[in-house]
Amino acid sequence: MRKKILIIDDDEKITSMLKRNLAFEGYMIQTANHVNDGLMILRDEEPDLLILDIMMPVMDGWEVCRRIREGGSQMPILMLTAKDDVSDRVKGLDTGADDYLVKPFALEELLARVRALLRRNQGVVEEDKQQLQYEDIILDLDTREVFRNGISIELTTKEFELLHLFLSNPNKVLSRDVIMDKIWGYDYSGESNVIEVYIALLRQKTEENGEKRIIHTKRGAGYVLR
Repeated sequence: MRKKILIIDDDEKITSMLKRNLAFEGYMIQTANHVNDGLMILRDEEPDLLILDIMMPVMDGWEVCRRIREGGSQMPILMLTAKDDVSDRVKGLDTGADDYLVKPFALEELLARVRALLRRNQGVVEEDKQQLQYEDIILDLDTREVFRNGISIELTTKEFELLHLFLSNPNKVLSRDVIMDKIWGYDYSGESNVIEVYIALLRQKTEENGEKRIIHTKRGAGYVLR
């Protein structure tokens, strides 16, 4: 079955280019150059993937993403940003986006990220209730809740998956290539600091109440949970 992708971007040249190239790849494409039009489409049906611009009039992409996640949707969201600024990317990821891409971007990279997000979403299956625990951190695979010292930690989808990867491999150094392949599903190009951003977010949330650090950097090798 052909995957449906919705593109919300006020730049008609961008939406036209993306629609043409993604349709050529076999996807069913809907576009909206106004946020309200995009929200109307989302009210009627949920696509398999949303490509969402950040800087738009009326309502920015951060607010759109926040509303989608508050509504309970786990639809993959790829954010497009015109600024290669860490604070902008962190804000996008913290509102629930699964990935981001800085404009201008190479079409090949966007297509790779689209394939990776759709592939990961397709692989989600129902599991029996199961918990992973490392010291005072508990991760529940059934409810997708995380607790440290009994206190709930709110994680985005990608943060949860990243912590799941670490908890499944305690005391094992995970290279950047392994993390990128397991979490994003495509080879790391060396041009993006998405891993560092997510590690920083995960550390911030798991150390919020003064707890000791459990995700450590192994310089030149990767990251380790210990």
